[in-house]
Amino acid sequence: MTATTATERRGRLRGLYAITPETDDLVRLLGLVRAALDGGARLVQYRAKSLAARERLRQAQALLALCRGQGIPFIVNDDLELAFQLGADGVHLGRDDADPREARRRLPGAIVGVSCYDDPARAVAAAQAGADYAGIGSVFASSTKPQAVRAGLAALSEARRRAPIPIAAIGGITAANAAEAVAAGADMLAVISALFDAPDVAAAARAISRPFDTETDSHVRTQPATL
Repeated sequence: MTATTATERRGRLRGLYAITPETDDLVRLLGLVRAALDGGARLVQYRAKSLAARERLRQAQALLALCRGQGIPFIVNDDLELAFQLGADGVHLGRDDADPREARRRLPGAIVGVSCYDDPARAVAAAQAGADYAGIGSVFASSTKPQAVRAGLAALSEARRRAPIPIAAIGGITAANAAEAVAAGADMLAVISALFDAPDVAAAARAISRPFDTETDSHVRTQPATL
């Protein structure tokens, strides 16, 4: 499923970006992600910080198969080796992970995302290093990372203005504030708790995705083919 050009990769980076909750119950995890996809999630990121390597591989393989079956990009959080081993559609890198240039070398046709926290300048640098999108956050107060630095909507808007790649808003995003983040410039809404803790995951996905259903074409910019 990996695209071959930056334009193709970045053209898919829009909408609800579902980030998986951590659980050792694979059946439950697959059910949650399937419901998110049914509700309109456009990307899935596998995030598992504390599971053993063997269990991470087992879960990632099953989720990759699920996403491939529905034509949805599957991104691995923080683990370039796992993404490479799986042949995943992409990898998301944090401050202490591999350099985006190394990720691009190892996964030449895959999506490379970079956490840029509250710093729009990092988004510019990520683009220059070959990343396909930059994550900005925490945009709102986050229950998943309560100690995270608050980026706010202003940083999100500045990152979108300065960086020639899609911007993913993360942190505290709910159906109630999703439209604010999209209006500020978010190309993607990366969500964990408001999606997967909801009693009806598919309904939550539809509600969070609603701003993308009503936006005008003027909000969607054309991404450069190369950097």
